[in-house]
Amino acid sequence: MRSAHFLIPGDPETRTGGYLYDRRVMAGLTALGWRVELHRLDASFPMPTPAALAEADAVLAALPERTLVVVDGLALGALPEVAARHRDRLRLVALAHHPLALETGLDEAASQRLYASERAALRQVRGAIVTSPSTARALADYDMAPERCAVVLPGTDPAPLADGSGGGEWAWLCVASLTPRKGHAVLFRALARLESLAWRLRCVGGADLDPAAAAGLRTLATELGLTGCIEFLGQLEEAALAVEYRQADGFVLPSYYEGYGMALAEALARGLPIVSTTAGAIPDTVPADAGLLVPPGDEAALAEALARIMTEPGLRARLAAGARAARQGLPDWPTACARFAAALEAIPA
Repeated sequence: MRSAHFLIPGDPETRTGGYLYDRRVMAGLTALGWRVELHRLDASFPMPTPAALAEADAVLAALPERTLVVVDGLALGALPEVAARHRDRLRLVALAHHPLALETGLDEAASQRLYASERAALRQVRGAIVTSPSTARALADYDMAPERCAVVLPGTDPAPLADGSGGGEWAWLCVASLTPRKGHAVLFRALARLESLAWRLRCVGGADLDPAAAAGLRTLATELGLTGCIEFLGQLEEAALAVEYRQADGFVLPSYYEGYGMALAEALARGLPIVSTTAGAIPDTVPADAGLLVPPGDEAALAEALARIMTEPGLRARLAAGARAARQGLPDWPTACARFAAALEAIPA
């Protein structure tokens, strides 16, 4: 029986795109007849404690020779020395959602440390699986040759087209953890410029990844006088999230970087017009005829794009039609998992 061991830090049930990808891939491989074993690493990654590093080393040391081991990039980037000790005995594979050094909010020193660590760690693996062509291109800067990267796009579950809010206010939906990289602050400031328009924003996403940033966003909404227009819904279960998509008029994700943008694909599956940015993989995920993309962090451009969709019915209709066309080409999870399995099978023994 084909088998693979996955090393994932923190709680794999965390409701982020990266963790969802990991969960769906592991379930899909199991459905394909693979024996999949999950090893949970400490939540301190990517800034691990000495104890967390020792634990990861012990997990790898306990695996038999030639075992196929998939290490989530959130952990691998901090494990260059550990990976080097096991590279010849085990078949190590990187699962890279996006480079750690590109996380928003890092100072230059921290970014450089993460870059050097991840670059050294990637030298120890036999190959990498990435979630977008954009991430494959980014890893070229880490001396990871393109032929060593297998691109496996996330799947997207089929979904009904959105019905819209049906009300007098335009309903924007944003699905993203409340972290600096997702750009909520620039979104709030952009919306504050649109006081002449009737709108509301519903933010779905947990605060636990960066409680300070989440608290700062609530404070910012108050300072901008937007508490009556912005709702923080927290993390939602699948059924409740589906209701939010169904009742939305448009989708907005002003990220500073995305390794794919699974929420954007979910919005396409609902036929929603999109406003997002040109960062990372977003232009690969959102076709030009399905959304308006602006430079990340550009408050004025974001406000203009939001206003155009709310006030130009023809544009809105064209973007919704583009999203409906794009939904037909989104890969499903069985296809994604079959491609992931094929990528694993291509790893040298």
